[in-house]
Amino acid sequence: MGYLFLAGAIVAEVIGTTALRYTTGEGNKVVPYVVVVVGYVAAFYLLSLSLGAGVPLGIAYAIWAAIGVVLVVVISWLLFKETLTLVQIGGVLLVVGGVALLELGGKR
Repeated sequence: MGYLFLAGAIVAEVIGTTALRYTTGEGNKVVPYVVVVVGYVAAFYLLSLSLGAGVPLGIAYAIWAAIGVVLVVVISWLLFKETLTLVQIGGVLLVVGGVALLELGGKR
């Protein structure tokens, strides 16, 4: 159940982070700010539930950060047409590889 909470935390954080992009520019845009705040509050709440369900803090945070980075990079590339170079793709792969090593290196 802890990893299900963690998945929800990741989704909420990615939604909040993506909404940040819509807070820039002209006009009074209240809705994106509300989405950012709700997304981050939900993310931290669900992260705390995952920790309470037994997911180790270091592992939870590493998974949360890595998957969040990958999803935000992909969303930025697809939705906002931001550039994605081979070096950046390599960096994303290194982040994912680091989290995989954390998982594989832990005591069972």
